[in-house]
Amino acid sequence: MNVKFIGYISFYMKIDDLNWQILGHLQRNARESFANIGRKVGLTPPAVAERVKKMEDLGIIEGYKTNISYVMAGHQLTAIIMLRAFMGKLKPFLEKVKSFQEVINCYRITGNENIIMEVVLRDQSHLERFIDELIVYGECRTHIVLSNVVSDAPIKNAKNVK
Repeated sequence: MNVKFIGYISFYMKIDDLNWQILGHLQRNARESFANIGRKVGLTPPAVAERVKKMEDLGIIEGYKTNISYVMAGHQLTAIIMLRAFMGKLKPFLEKVKSFQEVINCYRITGNENIIMEVVLRDQSHLERFIDELIVYGECRTHIVLSNVVSDAPIKNAKNVK
């Protein structure tokens, strides 16, 4: 049994309501101070810091990130691309996809396709060139994103989800 799995088993039941409240605040704003979170959840800043550190150590909190506007960064298109790999091309693709700068998320999935990717591109000609790189690995289906309906929704306590 690996360490992460042991951590999962030992801590899963210890994510109490206070920890879920702290996680909710951090998911909305990872830069919120421990003092401010503490005021909202009824803990001292050191107590919040200790809980956050423990959740980081156990892998519950995997990291912090900055959200960037793709449009303001020069990417006019966001697309979802599904790929059904040709025989013998899935493993090479799984290595190659890590080098594509356009790919912001990539998932290996079940079903008719093997891969689903979210990509950001400068324009239509960039999309065309990118698809030309992909088609050596398999059959592609491309969907242009018109708007973002839900983004980075916070993870909630599973026992409270209906």
